[in-house]
Amino acid sequence: MSASVSSALSSNPVEISVLVPVMNEAGNIAPLIDEICAVFKGRRFEIIYIDDASTDNTAAELSALLEKVPQLRVLRHAKRSGQSAAIWSGLWQARGGLIGVLDGDGQNVPADFPALETALLNQGDTPAMAAGIRQRRNDSQARLLASRAAKWIRASLLSDTHPDSGCGIKILPRSLFLQLPFFNHMHRFMPSLVRRHGGSVIGVPVAHRPRQVGNSKYRILDRLIVGISDVLGVIWLLRRAPAIGAVTELGQPARPAKKTSQSASSKKGPR
Repeated sequence: MSASVSSALSSNPVEISVLVPVMNEAGNIAPLIDEICAVFKGRRFEIIYIDDASTDNTAAELSALLEKVPQLRVLRHAKRSGQSAAIWSGLWQARGGLIGVLDGDGQNVPADFPALETALLNQGDTPAMAAGIRQRRNDSQARLLASRAAKWIRASLLSDTHPDSGCGIKILPRSLFLQLPFFNHMHRFMPSLVRRHGGSVIGVPVAHRPRQVGNSKYRILDRLIVGISDVLGVIWLLRRAPAIGAVTELGQPARPAKKTSQSASSKKGPR
């Protein structure tokens, strides 16, 4: 375990904050919260749901659960701002030394968090993010083809070697997350952004299950078109990455102890 992460966990009242951005996910709220609570039972954790101006029953379901789940916190955007903005809102309110991120549609499996956390803490002093690699994706053929195209673009233009940058489940230190540049759709490029700041990305196999309630909020064509401008922006960021390397603070030099007046008088002896 890295010294910085170990210190953050021991000094914080909350070990890990799980951020769950949602927009119109009524019906998926309670089952997912139950799973998260079961995974972290006995731990100091919090669950932060960020409601991105939902228009269905999401807000009511979350309000009802606030009375039953003491670890639950709920933030609500006054206007729709997107998934990255929702994650960022939760990050600034989070109190945990570690940050877990999870899609709110129920397709990510909270039971994969322990494996992600273990992979992260095994990295020693290297800043890192543990990110999921979905083993059997339960998506339509069109979405799978779009993901393959996006993966090829990221690998070709951004040198992103992580095989599943679009996977929503991940864990990283809060201190590292706060260093990443924020922009709309940044959650799709987190492996590249973590490496930009000198961190490593550990891929961990995770499960992926079919959506049980509701529909996806992303249209495939829109996602591909917007993704082109996003990639160009990330290329600009990567070319201007900070190159300062690790920063250490020098300790104060040891100073000789001052002699007290009592010790000085005792050396003179009796008159």
